[in-house]
Amino acid sequence: MPVSPFRIFFQTGAWMVTAFLVLPLLVVIPVSLTDTSYIGLPKEHLSLQHYANYFASPDWLAATWSSIWIGTVVASCATVLGTSFAIGCWFLSDRASSIARWVLITPILVPPVVQSLGFYRFWVKLGLIDTSFGVILAHTLLALPYVSISVFAALANLDRNIPRAARSLGASIRQTVIAVVVPAAKPGMLTGFVFAFIVSFDEIVGVLFITVRRVTTLPKKIWEGIQDNIDPTIASVATLLVILTLIVTAIGALRRP
Repeated sequence: MPVSPFRIFFQTGAWMVTAFLVLPLLVVIPVSLTDTSYIGLPKEHLSLQHYANYFASPDWLAATWSSIWIGTVVASCATVLGTSFAIGCWFLSDRASSIARWVLITPILVPPVVQSLGFYRFWVKLGLIDTSFGVILAHTLLALPYVSISVFAALANLDRNIPRAARSLGASIRQTVIAVVVPAAKPGMLTGFVFAFIVSFDEIVGVLFITVRRVTTLPKKIWEGIQDNIDPTIASVATLLVILTLIVTAIGALRRP
């Protein structure tokens, strides 16, 4: 059976896109094992010195821990607020819900530089510049749409007659939400939590605008390393993040039935 030209075209395009995304990651790994003091491929032998520098550096470890705990707090806050928003919209009429959704996804549509400039001007007035609370608040606002969209998708499969049946049997609105709506939204809540953590952990533009010296996240530390001195430790950090991502992805794939 002859292969369709369209199939060949789309398969070739898919492999090209995959190579475009994966090949840069494969370059980072040998760079992280370089035996030189600058970013480049190994000259004489492979070396783990830059991994040792990362784990021995209080600055790098502090920046990593800062990103982890800020991301966890942001993901928790965004999950609670985003889920509440999505459930509230689910009970609204279709028109009101659509308007609310479009308003919520505005942060995704606005360029990061514009958002960051707005945060900076507003945070100056509130005295939140260079504070962990200011970073958490900004990241929570950025992560909210991702949580709400995930919960919206989960609730799309919930029959509206089920909550009505619970109400007709005497359940209060609170009991209906906790016993019926929230369990249906749990897959979206978990997905939204992961996305919110990733958004916070990876965000750099806003952090550069609203922090100075006291708060340093891992992306900001990497940025500073590129600006001041191109340290191969950056490649080591990138490789560790890639490996961690692959491990988490593999665990998620193996847990699927």
